[in-house]
Amino acid sequence: MYCKIWGVRGSLPVPGASTLKYGGNTTCIQVNGHNDECIVLDAGTGIFPLGQHLANTEIKKIHLFITHTHWDHIQGFTMFQPLFSKDVEINIYGPKDPTSGLTIRDHLTKQMDRHFFPVQLKNVPACLNFKDVTGGQRIKINSLIVKTFEFNHTAVNIGYRISSESRSIIFTGDHEWKLNPHSPGDVRYLSMEQSINSTRQKTIEFIKEADLLIIDSAYTEEEYLTRHGWGHGTLDSSISAAREARAKQVLFTHHDPRRTDIALERIFKDSIKRNSIRSEDPEFSLAKEGMEIKL
Repeated sequence: MYCKIWGVRGSLPVPGASTLKYGGNTTCIQVNGHNDECIVLDAGTGIFPLGQHLANTEIKKIHLFITHTHWDHIQGFTMFQPLFSKDVEINIYGPKDPTSGLTIRDHLTKQMDRHFFPVQLKNVPACLNFKDVTGGQRIKINSLIVKTFEFNHTAVNIGYRISSESRSIIFTGDHEWKLNPHSPGDVRYLSMEQSINSTRQKTIEFIKEADLLIIDSAYTEEEYLTRHGWGHGTLDSSISAAREARAKQVLFTHHDPRRTDIALERIFKDSIKRNSIRSEDPEFSLAKEGMEIKL
C-alpha cells in the first residue's frame, strides 16, 4: 500500500510562512492499493491539491471515506476536481447521525446548497454513490479490506482500518479518550470506570499492531486540562495507546491551527522526552503534508 498525507490541520486551514514545513491544509489522506485502488480519507482543504493531482492520472474510480462532518473534514469537498469530470465514479462513505437521521449525502448536499456554493451536488458531472457506515463493518474494495470503528468524539466519528495482505493503515479521525467525570466516592464511579475501560480495550483492539497509525493528537497535557469534552486527544495519550496496541509507526495529526512549525516541533520533542521513548517503542512522527509512506 501507498499512503500520502495531503492535510494535517484541525479546525481551519492556516497557510503561511509559519506553517510551511508541516502544512496548513485540513485533514485529507490518500491510500492506494497494489491494484491501483484509490481511497481518500476525509475531505478537508487538503483534498483540493489531491484533486488537482488525480485529475492528471488515469484513476477514474475513487472511494472517499468521511470520518465525520465537522467542517475541517469536509470543507474542501466542493472543490474536489474529480467531482466535475463525467468520466469519474466516486463512492462516498460516511456515518449517519442516529439522532437527526441525516446521512452523509444529506450533509454534503446541504454544504453545496445554492446559499453556500454556486454548483449543487445534484448537478456535478461525476457519478456519485453514497453509502452509510457504522462501526463494526467490513468493506471490500478489490484487494483492500476496510474495517470501521466508532471512535469517541463530539459527533459520530468513524475510524477506518485499511488492510492489504498483512499490512494495515489506521486513521482514527477525531478522537478523545474518555475520562471518568465522577470522583471515586461517587456511587456512579465504578460502573463508569468499567464502561470506560471496556471502551478503551475495544479501541486498542481495533488499532492493534497497525503498521501505520494516524491518530488525533491535537493537544498538550496542559492544554487538555481546559479542553475536556472537546473531542480530541493529546500527544501523551497517543503514545500510551500506541504502545499498548504495539503499533509500528505512528503519525500525530490534527495539529492545532494556532501551532507554528516551531511550536509543533517543541511540543513533540517535549512529549517524546517526557515519555522516555525506547528503541522497542513505535516510530513516532508529526504528520506532514507531502509525506509518503510505502508499506
